[in-house]
Amino acid sequence: QVQLVESGGGSVQAGDSLRLSCAASGRTYTSYTMGWFRQAPGKEREFLATIAWRGGTTYYADSVKGRFTISRANDSANNTVYLQMTELTSADTAVYYCAATAGLASALVRSYDYWGQGTQVTVSS
Repeated sequence: QVQLVESGGGSVQAGDSLRLSCAASGRTYTSYTMGWFRQAPGKEREFLATIAWRGGTTYYADSVKGRFTISRANDSANNTVYLQMTELTSADTAVYYCAATAGLASALVRSYDYWGQGTQVTVSS
């Protein structure tokens, strides 16, 4: 089992930046691919970004490419993945989720085995 806990959400103004964190613990996950998703009210869960734990290869949804950056702590003892978000707009308002998969990088919700509880991001215009 892998436990994921997101933090860093909150209420911001349009144009602001925010950094989300996802702390992973439990069974070793050094070979896990990590992803960030979000879900707005009444909408399906949306892929944002993914990063391979080894090598750090990243992939982004077109909707956030250039504004969001996924990264991981370089310290192997600090098992945290981040999502740096910039130029936020009201369209970015959603609950943001961290996820992990033992498989390859994927934009599909069903590819991920473990999920955090989510953190709310609200952007006011």
